[in-house]
Amino acid sequence: MIQIYNLSYFNNRKTCRNFVSAKKKITMKNVFIINGGLKYAHSGGKLNHSITNLSKEVLKDLGLDIRITDINDEFDSKEEVENFKWADLIIYHVPIWWFQVPFRLKFYIDDVFTAVHNNGMYAIDGRSRINPAINYGKGGLMHGKKYMVTSTWNAPEEAFTLEGEFFEQKSVDEGVFFGFHKMNEFTGMTRLNSFHFHDIEKNATPERIEAYQNEYKSFLKAEIEQEFTAI
Repeated sequence: MIQIYNLSYFNNRKTCRNFVSAKKKITMKNVFIINGGLKYAHSGGKLNHSITNLSKEVLKDLGLDIRITDINDEFDSKEEVENFKWADLIIYHVPIWWFQVPFRLKFYIDDVFTAVHNNGMYAIDGRSRINPAINYGKGGLMHGKKYMVTSTWNAPEEAFTLEGEFFEQKSVDEGVFFGFHKMNEFTGMTRLNSFHFHDIEKNATPERIEAYQNEYKSFLKAEIEQEFTAI
């Protein structure tokens, strides 16, 4: 079952999961990070850049190989496809702009995911002409690969959880990110737990940001050790 972690979760529990024994070995090697923190208008993309660096720090400590794409930079869609195919785990760091991903990240997705057709990520939409009513979305070729999402919000967590509040008690992953998750599922990838940073604009005190960063590092390490270890 997918669980969604955020700061209040960790405030109520000392750990998100029991770390595995040091005798266990990480069974995957390659991680591809996509930094979706767009530099635009009043947003400098600094928070997601910092989160990307936190991921890099944790992954390096675990001895993993890392590739990073910053969506502010120019990119070659064919090279990006190879990054997806190379990776065992893809991590998306995404700020939410007007309840969607930033336009530059959407452009990246449209460009790269168009280039993946018959190029190692998906071949068909999964259906056959014999019965085209079933099996849509099952033509992905990325089975065995996993992905993870973080998101940053001005909205507080309570906007998603409290009755009568704005998001009608639908979680980030059930609501705003529903289509995003289906996009990745279409390629055959498996979703890992998400981590959402809430209320980081109006209520972004240094203490809250530091607490969030520490909890995210613990979450990421625990998630990888839980999902990618063997005795």
